[in-house]
Amino acid sequence: MKLLRVIVLLVVVSMLSGCVLTKVVSVPMRVCGAVVSIVPVVGNTGHDAIDKAADIVDDVPI
Repeated sequence: MKLLRVIVLLVVVSMLSGCVLTKVVSVPMRVCGAVVSIVPVVGNTGHDAIDKAADIVDDVPI
């Protein structure tokens, strides 16, 4: 019974690993972009660049 639960858990984790790994990287990037957007004059440009990079990370096929 315990072995079956472990196997099911491993299968689920392996199926979600790509999505989770890209989110682990892209979510902090988006948070930093939101913080950078507060800076006057250059904030929006920095935010847009970081957001574009986070979109590329999200599209990585892992």
